[in-house]
Amino acid sequence: QVQLVESGGGLVQAGDSLRLSCVASGPSFSISVMGWYRQAPGKQRDMLATISTSGAANYAHSVKDRFTISINSPKNTVYLEMNNLSPADTAVYYCNAGGNDYMQQINFNTWGQGTQVTVSS
Repeated sequence: QVQLVESGGGLVQAGDSLRLSCVASGPSFSISVMGWYRQAPGKQRDMLATISTSGAANYAHSVKDRFTISINSPKNTVYLEMNNLSPADTAVYYCNAGGNDYMQQINFNTWGQGTQVTVSS
């Protein structure tokens, strides 16, 4: 079973930068795409950015000028560099990955447990 573990969240001030990391692990799998989403209290979970293992990235319009997604495919790790943060960016940030689980012989789509990002004004 593929598992995702996020790290890098925390409390920052408006205007600061933060980098989130997410690493996928499991007995036998391959990743096709990884992405970052966030969910603020009382709101739906929104896509921020996705990236394929070949490096093709897509961004939500609201963050494309401030956030950068990158991937280290050999290490099954995805990053999200966030710049010029504002209180509106306060949310739980979730990592997502899709690919093939060779052990169970199925395609998978799984989520991390989330990491809290809080931006103070």
